[in-house]
Amino acid sequence: MSRCGFIALIGAPNAGKSTLLNKLTGAKLSIVSPKAQTTRARVLGILVRDDTQMIFVDTPGIFSPKRRLDQAMVEAAWNGAGEADILLLLLDAKKGLTSDVREIVTKLAERGAKIALVLNKIDLVERQNLLPLVQSMTQIAIFERVFMISAQTGDGIEELLTFCMGKLPEGVFLYPEDEMTDVPDRLLAAEIVREQIFLQTRDEVPYGTTVETESFKEQKNGSIRIEAVIYVAREGHKAILIGARGARIKEIGSRARRELERLLETKVDLFLRVVERPGWDEEAARIRAAGLELPRG
Repeated sequence: MSRCGFIALIGAPNAGKSTLLNKLTGAKLSIVSPKAQTTRARVLGILVRDDTQMIFVDTPGIFSPKRRLDQAMVEAAWNGAGEADILLLLLDAKKGLTSDVREIVTKLAERGAKIALVLNKIDLVERQNLLPLVQSMTQIAIFERVFMISAQTGDGIEELLTFCMGKLPEGVFLYPEDEMTDVPDRLLAAEIVREQIFLQTRDEVPYGTTVETESFKEQKNGSIRIEAVIYVAREGHKAILIGARGARIKEIGSRARRELERLLETKVDLFLRVVERPGWDEEAARIRAAGLELPRG
């Protein structure tokens, strides 16, 4: 009998959830940057091994929300956790037990959720520091299992996969065997551009920015023409994104185009424009376009 189910990756911002999703599936499904709160919407990564379909759910990092966009991100994370068959709590072993992590674990424990603790980035920590960290965590909640991994190097990943395969319920596959994600190409294109904004700009600029694909068309020659708009909250952000004589926006577009060509396996023509739109992070249409549901209340 086959097995199938959802495995939620949950944790504080920058715990390595997106890096782990990409490593588990062997594909670039979720954008990654060194900055916190890069992931905004939940992303599915689908892995079939033997007779088991594992549907990993990369959720936004949980933090204290201020904007309507932030509220939608945090709600998406908790919803992803509530719907999962297996809950993997990722913890940045280098940062340790922060107040954000303590709040998340406490809330999960109050819900009575069954959680497996995944200490990530162990390649950056002295081994003797890991056991005290596990002991601190187990004083807050009971964990089914504790795993020590490096999503970057792949260390410990096989043991984690074996655990997931054994815990999922029996059932038919929910997605075709050759499908790797449910992210639409239009949203993928916008996310790849947004990733470059995170990688190439600093401070509050990437957080004050969103990207939407306006047009995604396959041409007669097999290439894809993509037109995307970058909304910014402030006039100053627009100037930074465009750069001197358009240098920055050209570099963002060039790197995003190369990444999209690799992912889509065809030639891509990418056209970007930057539009100032104060308050976009409170707009229902912008939040929905980012792949999020509107926060309740």
